[in-house]
Amino acid sequence: MQDQEIIRSHVLVIGSGGAGVRAAIEASNAGTCVLISKTIVGKGGCTIMAEGGYNAVMSEADTISDHYADTMKGGAYLNDPELVRVLTEEAPARMNDLISWGGVFDITDTCTICQRPFGGQCFPRTCYAGDRTGHEIMATLMEQLSNSNVRIFHEISAFDLIVSQGRIVGAFGLDRKGKMYTFLADATVLASGGGTRVYDISTNSSGGNGDGYAMGWRAGAELIDMEQVQFHPTGAVYPWDARGRLVTEAVRGEGGVLKNSNGERFMSRYDPDRMELSTRDVVARACATEIQEGRGTIHGGVWLDVSHLPAKRIEERLPVMLEQFLKYGVDIRTQPMEVGPTAHHIMGGLRITPFCQTTLPGLFACGEVTGGVHGANRLGGNALADTQVFGRRAGAFAGSEPAREIQFPEDQADSAKKMLEKFLAGDASPGTVKREIQRIMWDGAGIFRSKSTLEETRAALDALSKKNLKADSPSGFNECCTVRNMIDTARLIVTGAFLRDESRGAHVRTDIVQDWDAQVSPFGHTILTRTGATIERRKS
Repeated sequence: MQDQEIIRSHVLVIGSGGAGVRAAIEASNAGTCVLISKTIVGKGGCTIMAEGGYNAVMSEADTISDHYADTMKGGAYLNDPELVRVLTEEAPARMNDLISWGGVFDITDTCTICQRPFGGQCFPRTCYAGDRTGHEIMATLMEQLSNSNVRIFHEISAFDLIVSQGRIVGAFGLDRKGKMYTFLADATVLASGGGTRVYDISTNSSGGNGDGYAMGWRAGAELIDMEQVQFHPTGAVYPWDARGRLVTEAVRGEGGVLKNSNGERFMSRYDPDRMELSTRDVVARACATEIQEGRGTIHGGVWLDVSHLPAKRIEERLPVMLEQFLKYGVDIRTQPMEVGPTAHHIMGGLRITPFCQTTLPGLFACGEVTGGVHGANRLGGNALADTQVFGRRAGAFAGSEPAREIQFPEDQADSAKKMLEKFLAGDASPGTVKREIQRIMWDGAGIFRSKSTLEETRAALDALSKKNLKADSPSGFNECCTVRNMIDTARLIVTGAFLRDESRGAHVRTDIVQDWDAQVSPFGHTILTRTGATIERRKS
């Protein structure tokens, strides 16, 4: 292998979604900042794909305490209360940042920001820009980023963090041709997004492979609640090449109703008070149950219908959904959509403090790669707020770290090179292994889980982890590293699911009978590290 390039900065940010870009903007105020992205910055990740909205208390009729209570209840009380307090208190200010930077959101006739109802909330507090809210947020952030002094590296994939004397001092990366880079920094911000691409059907972009979870775990960070995987209740199920594509919660927020193949509005069986605006875990299980019990559509979904709404309202408030389904040959103004559950968001991740400090000195984290903010089930609209609140905090606190003398990590660089070179002598197709991971996880660690299926899934993943991944040339290193990260992330999910002997939030164990609800559960966080895995037990 050719010698790697070495890049030094005060703060290194890994990831270019809403959290990463916001962190880089903030960190650049404190000194040199490098942002690396496995895609073109501003074009990848899930923020730009997010359609529904951003939760913030922007009305005098709403309260921070209600937003806090809704988030805790929706998260089945597994949330870190202090992180939820930060989220709910600071979300309005971060929305105002976006507006002051030129973000264009829907407004009322009296020039106040429009807010729509989302599931699990007692007030319509979800701010939006039609059904392209994430796109608007990213466009706004990219304009601000362009006016900063952040040094950007496009299409560089971090594959391992660098540890020196117990601190994280940067990361190794690869470009598309397989050239290795060493990024050294006084502080590193991990903002690499989620990992539901380990499932066969997922809303995540192609980069949502769990890189950050795996890198953090291998470096020695503590991860919590990785079993808590949110399955969004409404992903497209037809045509085949569109399956999993998100059908935003805004559709239900605007009055969309769910029906089974018998024409029944079935949410009355599962949550008659909140109906379609129940929390995502409840709605996803309801859809899955209807399908499993034979009341699904011909393509294995349920119907989501807005045809009773005025056509103008659909055109103005759901333009992306209208355009998307017209491409599928469905006019949602007059026809129902065919939808089903799809892997969407991991609520678990690296444990952080309110200052976004992980359990590893020198490593900060923000966005979906972290755990604790959303507990056992995320409320729709809280993720975009999370990116801005904790993205800003991560950048600011990482930027406040003192400058340090960092020695080039010769031994780790040599180990990294040897690992990459080993791929050239491998014999297992990473594409084949990737598809097997996705199938195994969908079948054995999906919406409904049991001890037996989790044991089978864990054994199958262990077997895959022993395969020698094959790169035909250095340009194949990235794919091998991605699959390596997917295996580690999948195993973390399954380990957490095996430890949590209860049904809570998005995690359902069909083999467990329990006589408690979430608020009085005897269990706390699952805790996963390189040295062991356990679950907290609360004192009675």
